[in-house]
Amino acid sequence: MKKLLFCIGTRPEAIKLAPVILEARTRGFDTKVVVTGQHQDLLEPFLEWFDLKPDFRLQVLRPGQSLSELTARILNEFQPVLGSVKPDLVLTQGDTTTAFACSLAAFYEKIPVAHVEAGLRTHDRYSPFPEEMNRLLIGRLANLHFPPTEAAKENLLREGITGLLPVTGNTGVDALRITLERLPLNAGAGSHRTILMTCHRRENHGEPLERICRAVRAVLDRIPDVELVFPVHPNPNIKERVQGLLGSHPRVRLIAPLGYVEFAQAMRNSTLLLTDSGGVQEEAPYLKKPIFVLRESTERPEGVAAGVAELVGSDEERIRNTVIRALTDSTYYESFRKATSPYGDGFASRRILDAISKGDHP
Repeated sequence: MKKLLFCIGTRPEAIKLAPVILEARTRGFDTKVVVTGQHQDLLEPFLEWFDLKPDFRLQVLRPGQSLSELTARILNEFQPVLGSVKPDLVLTQGDTTTAFACSLAAFYEKIPVAHVEAGLRTHDRYSPFPEEMNRLLIGRLANLHFPPTEAAKENLLREGITGLLPVTGNTGVDALRITLERLPLNAGAGSHRTILMTCHRRENHGEPLERICRAVRAVLDRIPDVELVFPVHPNPNIKERVQGLLGSHPRVRLIAPLGYVEFAQAMRNSTLLLTDSGGVQEEAPYLKKPIFVLRESTERPEGVAAGVAELVGSDEERIRNTVIRALTDSTYYESFRKATSPYGDGFASRRILDAISKGDHP
């Protein structure tokens, strides 16, 4: 029986590896989970939601530490875990410092690495930073690569990556499917059509955020049966600007950041989404919700190509006109709902464990 060691550092990793861990346990694999502590408080509620109890908890977070210090701490603290568990396979996810450092530590011990969500690229090594380079480096360290989409697979093929396995779909969609199956269908639904917005990336701080807020306010002024729900990041640079621009509007609900479960329900109840989040770009198409991406570029271009998402950046006029069109032109709105999501059907974890179970991969 194979012994699998899963590495989790941030909330997105917990969300996207939880379905894989649950599937592995269902199949009788000997599974161990290590949490590095890169984002400790943010991922705890999700671990509890999926009844995931880490076998190892590292304490790598220090106030104001550099990327070099964080990477070194993960390497140093993860190595003894490898010696204790002696896994047959280490599984990492995505593009975090945890994913990179754990992959590197496993390589040093000559332990095979499987990379979940392999092959995402912006083709700009400094954007996003350091995530793009983490992806590239993990791609060279890993033995098994699980691309979530055809576009991700093509990226890996162009780079000459070996150990490439079939396209799986994105495990974040699996987590969303499992979560929504546990929740009441209409909980929290209101009487208005709802724009659900998230905006927190550094590239949108300052003037871009102001343009976005002015555009949304113009939409609300134009269409009276629409409200905005905006879980606002606690960063003062974001919170104060948003409050000043949107706080006085009667159909704006500025709320604290939502937990994963609450946000999944909010997505299900929304009419459309405005977001600069990568994970939301993958999840909302599963719910047949139009997504307007508040970024100039995205490492998930397949959503745009498939017609389930549209890039609007932070251009005030473009955001205003596009969202108004989506809310007033039923043909345009339905085009998003009819498009097929490139991010999978919610059963990526099964495909990943099928490949690991068969053992006939490169």
